Amino acid sequence: MKTIVLVGRPNVGKSSLYNRLTKTRDAIVADMPGLTRDRHYGKLSIGEHEYILVDTGGFEPDKKTGIQKEMATQTKLAIDESDIVLLIVDARSGLHSIDQHIAEIIRKNDKQKMLLVNKAEGMLNDGALAEFYKLGFSNIHKISSAHGDGISELKDFLVEQDNTPDTHQNINNKDPKISIVGRPNVGKSTLINSLLGEDRFIAFDKPGTTRDAVSVDFNWGKDKFILTDTAGIRKKGKVFESVEKFSVIKTLNAINFSNVSVLVIDSNDGISAQDMHILGFILESGKSLVIALNKWDSISSYEREKLKNDIDKKLPFVKFAEKVFISALHQEGFPVLMKAIIKSHKSALTKFTTPQLNSVLSNALISHQPSIIKGIRPKLKYAHQGGMNPPTIIIHGNHLEGLKQDYVRFLESFYRKAFDLIGTPLRIQFKNSTNPFDEKSKTTNKKTGLVSRRRIETAFREKMKKKKQVV
Repeated sequence: MKTIVLVGRPNVGKSSLYNRLTKTRDAIVADMPGLTRDRHYGKLSIGEHEYILVDTGGFEPDKKTGIQKEMATQTKLAIDESDIVLLIVDARSGLHSIDQHIAEIIRKNDKQKMLLVNKAEGMLNDGALAEFYKLGFSNIHKISSAHGDGISELKDFLVEQDNTPDTHQNINNKDPKISIVGRPNVGKSTLINSLLGEDRFIAFDKPGTTRDAVSVDFNWGKDKFILTDTAGIRKKGKVFESVEKFSVIKTLNAINFSNVSVLVIDSNDGISAQDMHILGFILESGKSLVIALNKWDSISSYEREKLKNDIDKKLPFVKFAEKVFISALHQEGFPVLMKAIIKSHKSALTKFTTPQLNSVLSNALISHQPSIIKGIRPKLKYAHQGGMNPPTIIIHGNHLEGLKQDYVRFLESFYRKAFDLIGTPLRIQFKNSTNPFDEKSKTTNKKTGLVSRRRIETAFREKMKKKKQVV
C-alpha cells in the first residue's frame, strides 16, 4: 500500500482535499492559517487500489523556533516516508516564496510528485497555472478540493503510479506474514523475542521503545512465518516526537501487507478506544485477526472472566476472532496462540465450490426468509465465490437493495458456521439480476402492488373511452 502525503504552506486547502479523498471529516477545515498542527492519516480507495493518505500541518521551512519548527520537521519526515508527494498551492493568492522553498525540498527527494493548484474553480483557461511552472514540476494540475473539480484526474494520476513497485512491500510472499500490533508497552517486542527464543528486539518497560516496523523469519514446528514487530500506536494527543508520528504509517503498512494481525492487549488495562481504532484499520484492510490478551498471569481468575465479558460487550463485531490469554514474559499460552494464527490464515484462504455455497444459501432461506419491504420480498437466487483473503461471497437475486443489515449479518453467521471460518472477516456482496432478453425491463421499472395495478387499469379504460369517442 503506497503512502501519499499532502504538503503545502498554511491555508492552501490540504485538509479539504484530505477530507474529499478519504470521504471523511476527520481533518478540521476553516479559513484560518495553521489550523492543522498534527498529522492525520486515513485510507484512500480508488477502485481496487488502496493508499494511506497523510495530511500534514502548514509547512514553513524557514521557521527556526516554536511549533512551526516542529511542524516543518514532521512534514520533512513525512516526505521521506512517502511514496507520492502532492504539493498544494493556492491559485487565488498566487505563487509564494514559501511555495518555492517547499518545491526545492521536494525536488531533492526521488519521489513521484505532482503539483496541485487548488481553489481554481471557475478558472477555465490555464493562465492561472503559468506562474506555478517556475516550481519545476512536470505534472501540474488545477483542482478545487472544496467543489470537487479535477479530483477524478488526480485519482487517475495516482492509479498510474501503482505500476511501479511499492517501497514498503515485502517481496517474500510465500510464507504467511504476521504483524504484531497494539498500543505502546503492551509487550509486543517481548512476545516476538519469546517466540524466537532470543532477544532480537529491544524490550524495555517504557512506551515508544520500538520506532520502526521490523520483520524476521520464524519457525513454529514445520510451519514458517514472517513476524513483524511494529511501533505502538498512541492517541494523537500523546504522540509528541515527530519520529514516532511517522512510525504509525509503517505500522499501518505492516498491517496491510500481513496475512494475520495479532492485536496485543494488556490484560491489566482492558480494551481502550485506541485498541478500537487499530481494530478498525485491521478490519478495513480485510486481514485475519487474533486478539492476544497479554500479562494474564498478573490478574485473578475473576478479572479474566470479567475481561472476557468486557471484550464480548465492546467488540461484538469481532466475535469471529479468537481471544487467547498469554504471558509473553513467561512464554505461556503460545501453542494456543499459534494454533489460532494458523487457523485464521487457513480460513482466509478457504475455497468454496458453487454447489456448496448454494446449498448453504438454500438452508439459510429455509431457516429464515428476508423481510418483506414495500410489498416485495427480496429473492436470493444463487451464490458463488468472489475472492479470498478475505473470503468473499457474491449472491445474485432480485430486489436485493431492500435487504436489511440484520439479515446480512444472519447470512454471514450462517456461512461462518457452515464452513467453520474463524479469525477472518467474511464479505458478502449482492448483485441484482437482470434479464438480458427483456429490453423493456432495461428502460422501465415494473410497478407492482394493488394500487399500481388499479392505476394501470384506470389509464387503460380512459384510453379506450377516447378511442370510442373518435369512432
